Amino acid sequence: MRRLVCLSLLVALTGVHLPVAAAGGAAAPPAQTIQAVTEESSYTYLAGGKVGGPATEIVEAALRRSGLTNYRIGLYPWARSYDMALNEPNTLIYLIARTPAREDLFKWAGEFMRIDYHLYKLRARTDVQVRRLDDALPYAIGVMRDDVRHQYLQSRGFTRLVLSARNSDSVRMLLDGRVDLLPLPETDMERFCREAGVDPARLQRVLTLDEMSTGIYMAFSRGTDDAIVARARAAFDQLKQDGTVTRLMQRRR
Repeated sequence: MRRLVCLSLLVALTGVHLPVAAAGGAAAPPAQTIQAVTEESSYTYLAGGKVGGPATEIVEAALRRSGLTNYRIGLYPWARSYDMALNEPNTLIYLIARTPAREDLFKWAGEFMRIDYHLYKLRARTDVQVRRLDDALPYAIGVMRDDVRHQYLQSRGFTRLVLSARNSDSVRMLLDGRVDLLPLPETDMERFCREAGVDPARLQRVLTLDEMSTGIYMAFSRGTDDAIVARARAAFDQLKQDGTVTRLMQRRR
């Protein structure tokens, strides 16, 4: 009793609030502001002046369910989002491909889905012939700076990589003939063509990049408290188990 009185006096005099025990007896993590960052895609985009899309709905649901309600979400070019998640604490990045090279760079918190990448060309470009990956070495290929496709092709010795800030910029370069090939998931190819007012049939898939097939995740920066990551991971797992993640990710734009 005497100890409780002393603690109460300490709080009153200093204004410092002691952590309240969470369910199970563990202390709740500090009320940090979570900075969530993403890029424009079929699952993440601006809607009504704010960042929306099915993946964003899942992230917000996971944060709310875990009690991490103090957050903000920003839509940036991929290179900026990636740099923020690498270097700034309390940063959540989504949708990010989980690769061996990235494994120790982030704290992984939940897989949205598996994704396949394909190389596309303009159907009219009969001069572009690709049957295996090495056949693509002589061609100019559009990629986003610091994206997994940029990193993968660079590691395979590709030197004619044309960098852009957004996938939509790369699609425009393909349509204008400034690049010969473009690696994209099929859903993104169709969406960016529609937004550009172009029939997706103008593009032809020439190769599936099997080695790049991977899961896309939400992940936290290394400087984020482990207790925060654990709470978000548990909430995401619940959303996956009850079918929310699959249902929303099927509702892409």
